[in-house]
Amino acid sequence: MNFETDIFEIFDKKWALVTAGTKDKFNTMTISWGGMGTIWGKPVATVYVRTSRYTHEFMDDNEYFTVSFYPEEWKKTLGILGSKSGRDIDKMHVEGLTPVEAGDSVSFREAEVTLVCRKLFMQTLDPKNMKPEIAAQFYSADAPHDMYIGEVVEIIR
Repeated sequence: MNFETDIFEIFDKKWALVTAGTKDKFNTMTISWGGMGTIWGKPVATVYVRTSRYTHEFMDDNEYFTVSFYPEEWKKTLGILGSKSGRDIDKMHVEGLTPVEAGDSVSFREAEVTLVCRKLFMQTLDPKNMKPEIAAQFYSADAPHDMYIGEVVEIIR
């Protein structure tokens, strides 16, 4: 398994979708926070999902999730997928992405790369453990993030 990229840019500048669930019932959302590396002797992807997000329920209820990356022409769609809730609209039919099975989860045909991840760990980021200026900027008026670490079990190109 090999994946070469600028890990400092791929989440922050290109963004990504994190998706959890099955092809029959799933949700996806845009993320711009994440990382890739190794822990416990495994290749991993780390993503952060606010506890208030609809996707959070799917992350908690499923063993697998995907992280997928898209060409620049999908940036507007990813912006919408990050600002609208799957509780309120059927994002997949509104935005025109084509869901496909990816391992034991879901991705989209339009993705350039999809990381299929098996959930290894989840922990809430506690603002009390952060620098005060970070907690104030990101958590004074919004729900905390849960951090999910997933073993990358497959890379789909």
